[in-house]
Amino acid sequence: MISIVIPVLNEGATIRQVIKTVKKTSRKIEIIVVDDNSTDNTVEEAMKEQVRVITSSQRGKGISMREGMMAAKYDIVAYVDGDILTYPDNIVELLTDPIEKGEADFVKSYFERQAGRVTQLVAKPLLSILYPELSHFQQPLSGMIAARKSFLSNIHFENDYGVDIGLLIDMHQAGARIVEANIGKVENAMQTWEQLSKMSREVSRTILKKAENIPQENLETLGNINVIREQMEYSILESIDKLQKMVIFNLDQVIFRGDYLEWAAIAFDEEESIEQIMSSDSDQATKLQYAAQLLEGRNIAELLEIADSIPLVSGIREIVRELKKRGYACGLITDGYDTIARHIKNKLGMDFVFANELHMVHSVATGEFSAAHYFMKGNQYCKSNIFSYIQRQYGIHPQNIIYVGNPEKDQELLTKAGIGVAFCPQPCNGAVEKVADKIIYGLSLHLLLEIAPASRRPIKLPAISKRQAKRIGVGSLVSLAGASLLYFAYRQLKKKNGGIEEKCKTVNKVA
Repeated sequence: MISIVIPVLNEGATIRQVIKTVKKTSRKIEIIVVDDNSTDNTVEEAMKEQVRVITSSQRGKGISMREGMMAAKYDIVAYVDGDILTYPDNIVELLTDPIEKGEADFVKSYFERQAGRVTQLVAKPLLSILYPELSHFQQPLSGMIAARKSFLSNIHFENDYGVDIGLLIDMHQAGARIVEANIGKVENAMQTWEQLSKMSREVSRTILKKAENIPQENLETLGNINVIREQMEYSILESIDKLQKMVIFNLDQVIFRGDYLEWAAIAFDEEESIEQIMSSDSDQATKLQYAAQLLEGRNIAELLEIADSIPLVSGIREIVRELKKRGYACGLITDGYDTIARHIKNKLGMDFVFANELHMVHSVATGEFSAAHYFMKGNQYCKSNIFSYIQRQYGIHPQNIIYVGNPEKDQELLTKAGIGVAFCPQPCNGAVEKVADKIIYGLSLHLLLEIAPASRRPIKLPAISKRQAKRIGVGSLVSLAGASLLYFAYRQLKKKNGGIEEKCKTVNKVA
C-alpha cells in the first residue's frame, strides 16, 4: 500500500492529468495533493478527481512535502510533481518497486534529459568533493522520489530549491539503502536565469550546510516566506473586481457546522479544558492563547484532518461560485487560526482569509499564537476592527460588504457591515432584529443569493433602518440531525410573534 504525495502551486492546467496518470497503477494507493496556497484553480481541479487535498501551513515545497508525508497513511510514500504531463503510466511501480521488493529504502529517479545547468555546474561538483559516494547519481536534484515513511519521519525537509538534494544527503547519512530508477522521458518547463541563479544559491547552501553540520533552521527565511505569502494573498484581493463588492463569511458556526476548537477539543480529549477557557472572564485574545496551548505538539496533518471532518453548510461551494460570478470577492474571517482557515478557503475556492496566526515549527503547533494586527485597535482585540482595516487598506467602504455571521457572537460585525446577515439564530432570540439587516433561518445559505444583487454596481444600504430590518429566509429546514427541533422552535416563535409571514409582508410594504 502506497501514499502518493503531489505538492502543487498554481498547477490547475496539469494537475488532473497527473492524477489520472498516477491512478493507472495496479498498486493500492491513496493520493494526497498538498496545495501550497495556489492562486489559480488548482484545488478545484484536483478535487474533481476525488483525491484528498490539504493546504500547507506555510509557503514552500519542502513544507508541503513534509506535511504530505505526515498525512500519509501508508509506510511507502512516493512524490511526483504536479506539472509534468509525460510521466509513464507505470510511474508508481518504477518509483516504489525497489522498496516493495526489499531492495531499497529510498528511490531517486532519473530521466532521459540532459542534466540541468545547476546539476552540472553546482550540485555534482560539490557532491564529488564533500560526498563522493553520492556523486554517481545522475540527477541528484530530481523531485520524483519514494521512501519508507519511517525514514522520512526523521529527515529534515529544506524549504527551498535545496529540498531534493537535502533529502538525498540526509537519507545517505541515515544509512538508507538508495537506488536510482529510470522513469523514462520527462519534459518540464525551462527555468529562467533568475530562477536558476536562486536555485544555484539554495542548492549549494544546502550541501555546504549539511557538510558542516550547522543548525538547519533559519527562522528569518521562514518568516520572510510567510510575509511574502500574506502579501500575495492581499494582492489577490486587490485584483478581484476592483474590490467593489465583498462577502465575508464567519468560518465557525456559519461555514463549519460548529466551532473548530470545540471539534478539536473532542478529538484530543480536551473538552473540559476548552469549556473552562471559553467560559472564563478573560478577554478573547487571552482565551485564544490558552486554546492554542491545547494544540501544542499536534502536527498540521492532525489539525487539517479535524477540519475536513467538520460538516460544511449545505451548498457552500455552489454559493461561492455564483457570488464570484456576480462580482463579489468572497472570503473567511475567524477568531481561530490561519492554517485551518486557509485550508478551507482553498477547498471552497474563496479569495482571502482574515485569521490569527498559529505558530508552527516543522509543521507542529508550538502552543503559541499571534493575534492578527487587523483585529487589534491599540491593545484591544475585536474582529469588527476588520472593517476599518479593509477601508483603509483597500478603499472599500463597509456599505459594500455583506457579512454573514453568528447572531450571538458577531453582533458588532453584523451592525457595522453594509448588509449584516444573521445565520441560523437561536429560536426566540428577538435581539437579532436589532443588529441584523437580514435573517436566514434554516441550515442552508442559498437564500444569500436573494440578498446579494447580481448587478455589478456597489451595494447600497437598505432604505429601512436596522430596527425595521426585513426578515427573510424562513426557508426549508434541511434534513439534518436536529432539524425537527429547529422546526418546532420556529413554530413556537411564529406563534409568539403573530406570524412571521405577516410581519414580512408588512416590512416589505414599508421597503
